Amino acid sequence: MAEAADFQGTRPSPARRWLRRTASAVLGAPLLAGLLAVPAAGAAPAAEPAKAPTGSRTVAVSLNTLSPSVPTEDDTLTVSGTLTNKGKETISSAEVDLRVGPRLSGRGEVDDASKRSTYVPGVDPATVGDKYTVKFPKLAKGISQDFTLTVPVDKLGLDDPGVYQLGVSVSGRTTTAPYEQVLGIERSFLPWQPEASDSRTKLTFLWPLIASPHVTAETRSDEQQTPVFADDELAEELAPGGRLEQMVSLGSRLPVTWVVDPDLLASVAAMAGKYEVESGDTTVPGKNQAVARQWLTALEKVVEDGKVIALPFADPDLASIAHRGKNVSGTLSHLQNASAVAATTVETILHVKPSTDFAWPVNGAVDSSIVDVATSAGAHNVIARSDSFRETTELPYTPTAARPIGGGTTAVVADARLSTLFDGDMSRAGSSTRAVQKFLAQTLALTEQAPDNERSIVVAPPRMPTAAQAQTMARALEGLAGNRWTQPLDLVAAAEVKPDPRATSKVPRASAYPKKLRAQELPTQAFQDIRTTQGSLDSFETILTQPERVVTPFGNAVNRSMSTSWRGRSLEAQQYRDAVRDYLQSLTSEVQLIEKSDVTLSGRSATIPVTVQNKLVQGVDRLVLRLTSDNIRLKFNDDGSMAELPVSIAGGHSQSVKFDTATSANGRAQVTARLYTEDGTQYGEEMTFTVKVSEVTPTVLLVIAGGLLLLVLAGIRMYSQRKRAMASDTADGNGDGPEQPSDPTPDTGPESGAPSGTGEKVER
Repeated sequence: MAEAADFQGTRPSPARRWLRRTASAVLGAPLLAGLLAVPAAGAAPAAEPAKAPTGSRTVAVSLNTLSPSVPTEDDTLTVSGTLTNKGKETISSAEVDLRVGPRLSGRGEVDDASKRSTYVPGVDPATVGDKYTVKFPKLAKGISQDFTLTVPVDKLGLDDPGVYQLGVSVSGRTTTAPYEQVLGIERSFLPWQPEASDSRTKLTFLWPLIASPHVTAETRSDEQQTPVFADDELAEELAPGGRLEQMVSLGSRLPVTWVVDPDLLASVAAMAGKYEVESGDTTVPGKNQAVARQWLTALEKVVEDGKVIALPFADPDLASIAHRGKNVSGTLSHLQNASAVAATTVETILHVKPSTDFAWPVNGAVDSSIVDVATSAGAHNVIARSDSFRETTELPYTPTAARPIGGGTTAVVADARLSTLFDGDMSRAGSSTRAVQKFLAQTLALTEQAPDNERSIVVAPPRMPTAAQAQTMARALEGLAGNRWTQPLDLVAAAEVKPDPRATSKVPRASAYPKKLRAQELPTQAFQDIRTTQGSLDSFETILTQPERVVTPFGNAVNRSMSTSWRGRSLEAQQYRDAVRDYLQSLTSEVQLIEKSDVTLSGRSATIPVTVQNKLVQGVDRLVLRLTSDNIRLKFNDDGSMAELPVSIAGGHSQSVKFDTATSANGRAQVTARLYTEDGTQYGEEMTFTVKVSEVTPTVLLVIAGGLLLLVLAGIRMYSQRKRAMASDTADGNGDGPEQPSDPTPDTGPESGAPSGTGEKVER
């Protein structure tokens, strides 16, 4: 940025004049020490010394605490830290000194000072004095020692308000170098503003509540539709000491703007009730309801009077959509839907009305296509960052964040230096303290750039800060609590601040988008997968009697498939999309045709039943069952070789759909059965079966008639024979009645319980 060359054309600062006067004298010290070390004439030559330690890198110095971060005249400054001897020799007569000064001029000098890693005579300030030192008789190699320095602030020599360089150095001797030298140094910064400045910078600090997707598309079939989580890791972030718990706890006492992903709120609200967690091939009941309720209650209380910015549901990756997804049909409609449900979700859960007018691309990197995508979803403010939205003029100060970029859209350009200070590993005390002091130094130096030009600055920290990063950010903001050179401002107000007319308002070209970020984007295939899933969902929705039970969880899952959190996690992103698709397919297959065996028709007409099964818990309708035949002689419902009948089935039931058929000749016909939605979209897999036509001919009828005649004649003969036999018995005079024959034996075998033969015989 332009401020790297602060105050161009002005006279050198007092600090620079002091450096120039002292540099030549001090830089000569090593030469003098070398001359004094030359052996006297006639003395035996010194042995070749071992390789010297790495100068002022020999001892690693960590500044773990610096209190107070912003001192006043009556304070006592306490600096504590750790020394670690990384050299090859023991250090004797070690002395830890505090070095303060000179005053740094501008943000550029703060950056330069923070980049130096070794001791530079004449550049690094002199020690405060022997009275404020810590001495160690020795520092053994590989050993660490803690130290604490305490100095009254009025002994530090602080003059005019501004940023002062602060350093802690360790000096000592080694066997190889038996003279005193600086063996290690660590630098920090001391902001000095004992009284509130007449001109203060308006500072907006975003406080993001965003998480990776944890909820699947699957829900149980009970009335509450119990949600299923892919894991229970979200509970760890919500629990005391967890990342999200720390964000709420720390943010509750800070002047910040809350930037919330509505999906996180929806997920925690789901966890607060009955939920299940995937475990291998099954699921187990979730047990963290209390943690979820406690977090939501705390957050609701914190934001009741604060400004809340709601991102689109599931925080979709705007850059991926702009560069790889917008040309895939349906993608932009998903983004618009995610924006539409954002406000409703936040209002329902937190009972506050959020602003949905902001879009936040990854790292604030923008180009014209990203801006177009953001505004298409309803955003009028795009949160950019100054390392993407670079100044094109040599401004000697950092301009106000708000920039009009045309079409009624405002780019809110966050300061890159301040926003990236907390990106690293803040779990180490030294790194955290360094970030805090540099943040305070940069904000003070920024204010001093143009004291008569009050500006509005925005800080956009990491999207999903770790607990350690959140703690560091909180400490940095607490250092500004006195409002001595800044005053807090919410993001909505920051977007409305009058822009600086000299600041750039030109949106970067697509070619300027960082290659590293582009490589992390979701591929085009991801959006094609989403389109396929949405197409299946649309067809499924049309046949359901309670479509909301399916549309809502799957719609949310589709939005989660576009989440920014998938960047750099391509495999996990693919697995999530596949899981959504597979579960939808498993549901749609619950409505299916029952396999049918071959059918034999005995006659010119008959009825063929086809069974449709619905295993869903809700009913389906607006379905059509279509039969088609490859034989034009087989007709359905007197309407040709194709017929359709409506299907409507209650949940957990089956329906037998009957088709009237007629044929004009014997033979075989291949019949295809398939379900369709009312708009003609194919549903499920088709089923085929064979219809065999076996018509009864006149010859067959003649044979049957002849057989019946023979049976009648045989009956008459048997009757005549019996009458003659009875008459003969009577003539013999036995006196007994005629003998009664037993019931005739049936001429058919018993009913078989065996399965019927192959094929299905259907008769009218």
